[in-house]
Amino acid sequence: MLDYIYQILLSFTATLFFSVIFNAPKRLLIACGVVGTIGWMIYTVSLDFGIDKVQASFYGSFALALMSHIMSRYYKRPMIIFIVAGIIPLVPGGLAYDATKNLVINNYDVAINTTLQATLISGAIAFGILCSEIIFQIYMRSKHSFASKKQKSV
Repeated sequence: MLDYIYQILLSFTATLFFSVIFNAPKRLLIACGVVGTIGWMIYTVSLDFGIDKVQASFYGSFALALMSHIMSRYYKRPMIIFIVAGIIPLVPGGLAYDATKNLVINNYDVAINTTLQATLISGAIAFGILCSEIIFQIYMRSKHSFASKKQKSV
């Protein structure tokens, strides 16, 4: 339990500070931190349930993108404000560094495996955002269609 609290605080702080770096509006900093924390915690809990890093990255980015949509509607701001800083904890930067390091020291077997894993995680993050976007667009169109049908019947 203490590990989860540590993970929450660390992911919130990282997302909050990246929001500052990316010049997010001051009144949205806490919301950006919450969005990033939710994405990271979905990723962490998925790993604790035995799901591999690629699938956990997909779930985390999917939840992150959904929360970004919700927050953008709530605060009436672009979704990009929330998703850019929130995605930072999920990005496999350390893995990409290890791949490059192993490539430089001529450890090609490890470099290829690490590069492949970093690429798969990056693709899973992008696919999670894409799936979230598709689902949200379907929801909004069906909501709009239902509202227009209801208005025509009245």
